[in-house]
Amino acid sequence: MAGGWSRDGAVNEQIEASISEELERMRARSQPVGESLTECAECGEEIPEARRLARPGVKLCIDCQQERDGTFKARGGFNRRGSKDSQLK
Repeated sequence: MAGGWSRDGAVNEQIEASISEELERMRARSQPVGESLTECAECGEEIPEARRLARPGVKLCIDCQQERDGTFKARGGFNRRGSKDSQLK
């Protein structure tokens, strides 16, 4: 596919590069940053050394992290069923 002054495949390469960069940013953001705490920030229990070594920057013990991961977070949004676009066929 010709893309004006760009060589063939340049558009696809740019799309793939953009996706790769965004994935790297998301991975970096999800990792804890800084020094691990010795005690949980929520309950005060000691965080095992094995967990601190496995996840540098960890702030919560396993129980508190599992509880936080399982917590439902309601998000605001719009009603897809009531939108005009969903009624068009």
